Amino acid sequence: MRAVTVTPGVADSLRLVEDHPEPAHEEGAILVESLAVGICGTDNEIIAGHYGEAPPGTDQLVLGHESLGRVVEDPTGTLQPGELVAAIVRHPDPVPCPNCAVGEWDMCRNGRFTEHGIKALPGFARERWRVQPRFAVGLDPALQRVGVLLEPTSVVAKAWDHIDRIGHRAEWQPQSVLVTGAGPIGLLAALLASQRGLAVHVLDLATDGPKPALATALGATYHSAPVNDLGFEPDIVLECTGAPSVVLDVMCKVGPNGVVCLTGVSSGGRTIDFDAGALNRTLVLENNVVFGSVNANRRHWDLAAAALAKADPAWLSSLITRRVPVDAYADAYIQQPDDIKVVLEFAS
Repeated sequence: MRAVTVTPGVADSLRLVEDHPEPAHEEGAILVESLAVGICGTDNEIIAGHYGEAPPGTDQLVLGHESLGRVVEDPTGTLQPGELVAAIVRHPDPVPCPNCAVGEWDMCRNGRFTEHGIKALPGFARERWRVQPRFAVGLDPALQRVGVLLEPTSVVAKAWDHIDRIGHRAEWQPQSVLVTGAGPIGLLAALLASQRGLAVHVLDLATDGPKPALATALGATYHSAPVNDLGFEPDIVLECTGAPSVVLDVMCKVGPNGVVCLTGVSSGGRTIDFDAGALNRTLVLENNVVFGSVNANRRHWDLAAAALAKADPAWLSSLITRRVPVDAYADAYIQQPDDIKVVLEFAS
């Protein structure tokens, strides 16, 4: 079968393998025909050789952690042939640590977790893959064109879960949320905010292209001005850019008792002249909380599936700005100016 692979640590080793082995039964009882995989910055960083780890016994890693497929067979009876399914990316470590032992593998403490298409597990950019029942998430049939968005939605579902938990340390009646960055994570974070009935504000540098319209379609207010020029203090901030200056600005901008969730990953190596003492004073005196969030566990994947099922399918489809057939796989990994989410398609 065909599979998109890299040699981890070797820059620009991306290739389409025509005779890749069929998925081993050890990967899981459920056999799945791949429909599509989503592409994100993590894939491009692996292609660039920055990180990535091949499964034991091979030097090749199948890419793809944002999956969507159709069940071919499931002898366990968990799913039925023909059902749509996505696979959870992270698996718990073998020790396991206290968090992995209770299904909170997104909060692994010892770093021995594995991840499909990233760390020591083959990804989903192949014509067929297998998954264990506990890592298989069934999807509404209406999501066939957009179910590949489940993985990034699970990330923001976790972010919102933790925001809610932190907020309820006191009387919690948030009214407004600021989302910085209108990429897939930012727009999906805004979607979940709108489903909560909050006043949603989305900030991004783009002044044209699809991003302003997608935010407005959610009922959000779109901003392209700097954070410090905003005329309000949000109760909640989801920072989805990873830009150091934006990260610092939102920490200072959030209102009293506010919660700032950082989902963007900064590249590092950049120094900014900043008054850390003033930030500390603000955080302490206003009871603010800043936390980071990455990955998701089963609970969040299920929450994400429910959120997608409630969303406008046309809006979700608009997030996918390019669909690339597997025969033209290399084009999918080349960023275009108006890209939001690019999908590599294996079947329809």
